[in-house]
Amino acid sequence: MKQLYFILFALLISGCDLFTTRSAESPSQSRSDYQQAVTPDLLISNLVNSLKDLNVQNYLSCFSDSSYSQKVFTFSAASSALSQYPSLSESWGKKNEEAYFNNLKSKVTSNLSITLTLSDVSESPQGDSLVYMASYFLDVPTNDKTLPQNYQGTLTFNMIRDSRSVWSIYYWQDSKTSSVNLPTWSELKGRNY
Repeated sequence: MKQLYFILFALLISGCDLFTTRSAESPSQSRSDYQQAVTPDLLISNLVNSLKDLNVQNYLSCFSDSSYSQKVFTFSAASSALSQYPSLSESWGKKNEEAYFNNLKSKVTSNLSITLTLSDVSESPQGDSLVYMASYFLDVPTNDKTLPQNYQGTLTFNMIRDSRSVWSIYYWQDSKTSSVNLPTWSELKGRNY
């Protein structure tokens, strides 16, 4: 009788996959809509998508890399934010952008994303460089109730095509829109640096 139970038990176990290994799951990766910025439009698209995806690496890839260009990225804050946030008046570069973006990313409500809307766009091409101007509206859904959710102003990007034929932003100037009572992107950077 014991042998019968043993045989039935062995058949039962061999019929199911209890002791077989399963194939490994693929690693989870962050969303990414990044494309090599071979045109200024792709560069702007990468910037918008990096904010939407909260992807720090893609965000930083939008700014000039001194390995491929003689231009070093700098940010010029809106004057209305400089008195509130003195760190903005220092030489603000890619490392500052990285610190600000990482801090901001940790405050964005899960399953939501930052939305950047650009309007009144004008472009002034100058050979391998371009001046890009636009009005912006930035929606930042954070779980920090002390931070405003909406930011508005005008931006000017000086862009360059580097030695790889990739476009990047080497100078970013932020300005407050006089008729609007919302904080600027500079203020968002200052609060999250």
